[in-house]
Amino acid sequence: MRDAFVTSTEEVLADPRTTVVLADISAAAFEPAAARYPNRVINVGIREQLMVGVAGGLALTGQRPIVHSYAPFLVERAYEQIKLDLDHQGVGAVLVGIGGSYDRAEAGRTHLGPADVALIDTLHGWTVHVPGHPDEVRPLLRDVVCGQDSAYLRLSIRANARAYPEAGDLRVVRDAGPGAALLVAVGPVLDAALAATADRAVTVAYTHRPRPFDTAGLRALAGTEVMVVEPYLAGTSARVVSEALADRPHRLLSLGVGREDLRRYGSAEDHERWHGLDAAGLRRSVDAFLG
Repeated sequence: MRDAFVTSTEEVLADPRTTVVLADISAAAFEPAAARYPNRVINVGIREQLMVGVAGGLALTGQRPIVHSYAPFLVERAYEQIKLDLDHQGVGAVLVGIGGSYDRAEAGRTHLGPADVALIDTLHGWTVHVPGHPDEVRPLLRDVVCGQDSAYLRLSIRANARAYPEAGDLRVVRDAGPGAALLVAVGPVLDAALAATADRAVTVAYTHRPRPFDTAGLRALAGTEVMVVEPYLAGTSARVVSEALADRPHRLLSLGVGREDLRRYGSAEDHERWHGLDAAGLRRSVDAFLG
């Protein structure tokens, strides 16, 4: 997904409104673009707060900044600047994070960022995109760069086998018929969710745009049992789903990265298993919920 992002960003830099702001991460990958657009690829060094502040200043002049780093550096470390220099100023930027949740687990806790979407969700009017396949990155990036509001594009090393580059409304991938439980899979957890429910009476719907959440689609699909699987902090979308279904009886199961600090390294696959987000773990949770 990062390669797709770099290539797509080089394309959108043809628009003189766009500027890329980096804090060393991916600087080497953007060297060709920097040679071609030397005034619109800015590397501030390892200063993530400054990176977002520069983006806010550029946005105030009418530029459409694209700000990129690892998720914990981009969102957690620079959250105050996102809140003040973008949100409070009423200007828009495109934040592109990599390494969310546990993609770089071998680098330790400094590189784990499962709370990024929850933090962005505290701000007003942001769009959040969580692609589940590299082929979804280019259309999503072009769409948010052409917009005006702030957006967070969350890239991952995890990917589904198939891309769904269409709009982010809920898309039914497997229909179990009327009255079936509903499972909503966000981004790269779709394949594991499909495997976990392969022989269960569960309708599976997919989205790569958890914000704004497709509440109309949710209401059309949801019965009594609703499950949401997200590749970041468990329960991040619980508020949105509960509000959308507040006028009807329902039960909600929120699955995602747990809040316990595991204090261990391992690989992304290890963390996926430890948090119960592999097919076997999801199956256990789904079976326990449906009883």
